[in-house]
Amino acid sequence: MEFGPHLILALLEGSVTAAVLALTAAGLAIVFGMLRVVNVAHGEFFMLGAVFAWFVTSGLSELANVPPAPAFLCALIVAPIATGAVAALADRLVLSRIGYDPERTIVATIGLLYVLQQLTLMTYGPEARPVEAPFNTRIALPWFEQGSDGWALYWPWGFGTTSYKLFVIGAAAGLLIILWLLLRHTRLGLVMRATQQDRDMASAFGIRVNRVYAMVFGLGAALAALGAVLVVPIQQAHYLMGGDPLLMSFIVVIIGGLGSVAGTVVAAIMIGLADGVVSVFFSATLAKIIATIAVALVLVFRPHGLFGRRSA
Repeated sequence: MEFGPHLILALLEGSVTAAVLALTAAGLAIVFGMLRVVNVAHGEFFMLGAVFAWFVTSGLSELANVPPAPAFLCALIVAPIATGAVAALADRLVLSRIGYDPERTIVATIGLLYVLQQLTLMTYGPEARPVEAPFNTRIALPWFEQGSDGWALYWPWGFGTTSYKLFVIGAAAGLLIILWLLLRHTRLGLVMRATQQDRDMASAFGIRVNRVYAMVFGLGAALAALGAVLVVPIQQAHYLMGGDPLLMSFIVVIIGGLGSVAGTVVAAIMIGLADGVVSVFFSATLAKIIATIAVALVLVFRPHGLFGRRSA
């Protein structure tokens, strides 16, 4: 196959990575922007979303003989809600009791990481288990080739993608638009922004700040779980799958700007596409090395990130 088809396939794979990464990292950015909490357990909420998705789909399939598409739709709803509820409970039981102190919250979320990981190991097991995609039609993509008679349209062998991967890209884009509308054009978003700007003033106006913080922590975890539910039919659910999403989310948030959701999405697209291209033409390890170097360069030349604001 020529370079052009290879490049398109790499960009398609990178777009899937970018879509999932944007959702996951947006949750981390929201939590840091509101609570100033570095949530080291964010990857485990990603893992919980995938595990909950497996429980829902397998349970509906075995107990009620539900087809894959309705079962996956249920998982897409139930898994983020369940994960968000676990995160909100963790916030009320742990983070709020230590006053969201930056140093202590790092230690607390590290402890939360191991608690969630070991509880999942005891209940779910060490196996990697697949979730059946609701649909997975192979879609052949055309390509143009120049011959003696001019340009001709043809379908290279093996050149294509699946309908589900295209769905992941579209679904993530739609969910990010909904998130933007929620944050910018709803009363809930106004309350969140007011609490972020001045906690004491928001409390004086009757806003229950602790409830807002718990809701934001739950929302961040739910976004990570959404990304996991979307990607688990492509990958597999495993109790150790949270490490890579956590690392990549931190890279994206640092490059985009701490607390900037828009910057996080732009950085996720950049990193995701670069990861897809480098992984296809070189290796996945090199893609991670390049992402790490990009973080170092951003920290040196633009410490507040591409879209972050300088501290006052």
